[in-house]
Amino acid sequence: MDYTWLIFALLSALTAALVAIFGKMGLQGIDSNTATAIRAGVMFLFLMGLILIQGKLHDIKPILLNSRALFYIILSGIAGALSWLFYFFALKMAKVSQIVPIDRLSIVFAILLAFFILGEKISIKAGIGTALVVAGAVLIALG
Repeated sequence: MDYTWLIFALLSALTAALVAIFGKMGLQGIDSNTATAIRAGVMFLFLMGLILIQGKLHDIKPILLNSRALFYIILSGIAGALSWLFYFFALKMAKVSQIVPIDRLSIVFAILLAFFILGEKISIKAGIGTALVVAGAVLIALG
């Protein structure tokens, strides 16, 4: 069985942790919404550079012409922007060790939304794990 996805998932978790650390360090004395907008600009430039280096600029047009895909990508972008606005605002008000566990409840929300919207099944093991994630997030954030 190929577990390459696990390496990328772990790298995602590591870099998400760095977002919290670097974000907290950078938010001292500045507006969190403006910081989030600058961060989004940096992300845009970084990712445009990446697709340029990969020679994938030609992949932009088919996405722009696919109205269904574009609609969901736009919704995802708005949800992501709101997530980061709330995240950076919360980082200004509390410790990283409080914010991150609550933010990671996105795991629970994603599993539930995947069940209700996408029709994905939730196994007994996944259900127990999801409940443990909730309990762990609450214990860490309030402890």
